[in-house]
Amino acid sequence: MLIFGGGIGVRRDLRPIAGRSGKAISSKSFFLNDREQAVSRSRGAVLLDLLREDLGLTGTKDGCREGDCGACLVLLGIPQPDGIDYRTVNSCLLPLGDVAGRHVVTIEGLNQPDLSPVQQALLEEGAIQCGFCTPGLVVALTGFLLSGAPLSAADGIAALGGNICRCTGHVAIRRAIARLCGQFPDFEPAEGLSASARIAALVARRVLPRYFLDVPAHLHALVEPAAADAPGEERELRSPVLVAGGTDLFVTQADQLRSAELDFLSQRKDLRGIRIEDDHCCIGAATPLTAIEASPIIERLLPDLGGHFARIASPSIRNRATIAGNIVNASPAGDFSVLFLALNATLVLVQGKRQRRIWLRDFFRGYKVLDLAADEMIAEIRFPVPDAATHFNFEKVGRRAHLDIASVNSAIRLRVLDDRIVEAHAAAGSVAPIPLYLRSTVAFLQGQPISAATAREAAAVAGGEISPISDVRGSADYKRALLQHLLLAHFLALFPERVREEDLG
Repeated sequence: MLIFGGGIGVRRDLRPIAGRSGKAISSKSFFLNDREQAVSRSRGAVLLDLLREDLGLTGTKDGCREGDCGACLVLLGIPQPDGIDYRTVNSCLLPLGDVAGRHVVTIEGLNQPDLSPVQQALLEEGAIQCGFCTPGLVVALTGFLLSGAPLSAADGIAALGGNICRCTGHVAIRRAIARLCGQFPDFEPAEGLSASARIAALVARRVLPRYFLDVPAHLHALVEPAAADAPGEERELRSPVLVAGGTDLFVTQADQLRSAELDFLSQRKDLRGIRIEDDHCCIGAATPLTAIEASPIIERLLPDLGGHFARIASPSIRNRATIAGNIVNASPAGDFSVLFLALNATLVLVQGKRQRRIWLRDFFRGYKVLDLAADEMIAEIRFPVPDAATHFNFEKVGRRAHLDIASVNSAIRLRVLDDRIVEAHAAAGSVAPIPLYLRSTVAFLQGQPISAATAREAAAVAGGEISPISDVRGSADYKRALLQHLLLAHFLALFPERVREEDLG
């Protein structure tokens, strides 16, 4: 299904700084297609404007400027120990300060004397009509081949989750994807294949130009961007605007950001990564959603979690967005806020050398009001490692099946021993001014048996502790009824042998 994705990122109130404007990134700070690129624009300007207005690279199209349509997609290559990891990103939401030391590839940088297999498949299957969406489709499918994902039509279609074809050429695009996957029956990006080896294989197949082989050496020769401070280090000047993925921030405040001081958290290695510590899973605040989705640790602890990501954001948004950004954004419908409320998560907050921990359920104080000081930031999200007695489920209903803001969403975590609930955590979104921890529902569930009666009563309690409003995604009465049905759905999904649909009334 070819649909468009939403944005998730860090949002902080912008405060003007007297006598100071946004700083330009240093010359030759990143590699664009096959050459180094010097830039004079502000670090807060977005890449799309540099490409089209300054450099004349108009193959990258200016569409929605919200990360929804995919017309402005580029590949962003980030150096890793085994080579360069390329991901599709929306250039309309990518600040220039966050491309330092990296490789940016536009549609012009993918062109070769002859059409690549991706371009040829789109052409011969009639998947090019007006042509406006075509550059984004080519970039997205090239990124799909670079990602190491299985070469199946289903995965190829999923890779285009952030692209729109305005001429309704979806059937032809599907044919092109199937053709492309069939062209490489022996090209299986095996597990453990290094990024460098995968790029070399794609160069040999003419998917990528040969200059890709030389990019690692070029990036190594670039001047390294200034190292950012670790959370425990004092800084003489603290940037007022923190940018993680920026996939919401650059939608809502792009004009202000052009002249603001910015702190790019994605450059901070100490804020990325996933580990187990003291029986808790710890996720760095700047870890992108894609890394969480692909994490073997997350797959082991919460096998079904990755399957929900495609319902929340498009691939190009997940490549940039972070959980901490979703939490700080404090949307009442925030999917990851709801997920991690049910996982009984805590936040590690840092302020210079000081550090404190807070329950996520106590972090939201009111609509867009957080227990977060002006110069404080989230460094880490932690949740207890679930054991064999723990059951977790997430449900979401929206006006579309994928990539939409929830009409209502809900998550639940239950620990069950001898068919009785010994620990419960539940949350819901779009039913209150904040992502809501269902305290009354949780209190009721403690000690209850697993049964249809328990599910019905829990749904009734949940319906009584929320305060939804009517909006474009549904009336207040609809949202209350919907949450009650989602509570029942949790029990049906988790305990099908004990709770039957016909017993729920």
